[in-house]
Amino acid sequence: MKKKRSILIKPLIVVIDLILIISIIYFVSDKEYFNLSFISYITAFWLFISYYTKYYNVYRYTHVGRLVTLLLSQFFIFSLAYLSYFSVFKEGEIVNKQFLVFALIFCTVSSTKFLIFYVLKKYRSKGRNYRNIVLFGELGSARKLENLFHHKNDLGYRFFGFFSDKVYKSKNYLGALDKGFSYIINNKIDEVYCDPSKVNSGRLIEITKFVEKNELELRILPENKAIYSKDFILEYFGTIPILKPKSLPFEKIETHVIKRVFDILFSFVVCFFMLSWMLPILWVVIKLDSKGTFFFKQKRDGLDGKQFYCYKLRSMRVNSNADKVSACKNDKRITRVGAFLRKTSLDELPQFFNVLLGDMSIVGPRPHINVQTEKYTNEVENYLIRNSIKPGITGLAQVSGYRGEVIKKSDIDNRVRLDIFYIENWSFFLDIKIIAQTCFNFFIKEEKAY
Repeated sequence: MKKKRSILIKPLIVVIDLILIISIIYFVSDKEYFNLSFISYITAFWLFISYYTKYYNVYRYTHVGRLVTLLLSQFFIFSLAYLSYFSVFKEGEIVNKQFLVFALIFCTVSSTKFLIFYVLKKYRSKGRNYRNIVLFGELGSARKLENLFHHKNDLGYRFFGFFSDKVYKSKNYLGALDKGFSYIINNKIDEVYCDPSKVNSGRLIEITKFVEKNELELRILPENKAIYSKDFILEYFGTIPILKPKSLPFEKIETHVIKRVFDILFSFVVCFFMLSWMLPILWVVIKLDSKGTFFFKQKRDGLDGKQFYCYKLRSMRVNSNADKVSACKNDKRITRVGAFLRKTSLDELPQFFNVLLGDMSIVGPRPHINVQTEKYTNEVENYLIRNSIKPGITGLAQVSGYRGEVIKKSDIDNRVRLDIFYIENWSFFLDIKIIAQTCFNFFIKEEKAY
């Protein structure tokens, strides 16, 4: 079940801001610095700064005070970047109207941000762009939520009621806890609230798994003076404190943009400066060593389980078991040249073409052959979480020693554990570290590189 989400609002606001900034520069500034370099500089820094100030992280429950803080933070840093352009490229020259341009950008963008903020509130108060919610808890918490969303209808929430194993004579009582899951699906609920003081830990885990499986939002009503883990963010809906699970890296659009841009640039460099001369040499060597095609392609699971052809350099003799049995130690199918290619991971080089095509990423969980996917899906808990991002040429599990043949159950368990850790803790610098470790491993003898 897909949750209802206003996914286009944030990108649209970003585009509006950039149009306003560029328009002011065009109509007000001196034409001498309305050029590609200045526009690119301003646009890049605006987006870069907004990412770190979280300028566009404005939600339906965001307080106006938070909005002011975001504006001041964004424009303070942006002013330094804006003025630095003239210091670096204009050698400190005072360009005509440069302060007027900045003042107009500040006033126009700020006014537009407040306008959109209040227009959306007005729009939601009319019963549009709403989100449906239910509570697992008790009558007291239910009344607090109902009163909040009734008096603050501009938040855009519809409170359907609550579930509790304790029976209540209330119009908001929807039934016992175990009836909540089917109700949520049948009534297209978007957010699930939970009072942990009224729900036991086992049930809370069950609710959490259900929410994750159905891609819903989970909110926790904290107990007074409680201390919570770093995996939650404390926010306020009116005077009611709410614990919101932190977004995982790949739930953010910017993560996918950063990763894709890096993938394209890195793969292009590798293809142009390495593969352009290396592949012809390897073609001759492979052809002389054994009969068969130069490239080997095999169907594997990609993002969300979508099948794609994964390309490699052929390292085995042509055989009927290629799609059924993975390589093992002293595998007689591996050719002499193939053994070297697999030892050095050179057989994986064509996967940079997969990256350019968008089927793979430089770093991510390694894609398994289909028979392995079918087997491990039933044997390993949370195995399919690996398919929530694009598979990679290399990954955290591979540089941690869990590559190649799966000999015992702990091998695949640890591989999946590290893949999930990567998904939940991704950062650009983690990718760089994994790539650097992969390059280092090229020069050392890895035990499972066969």
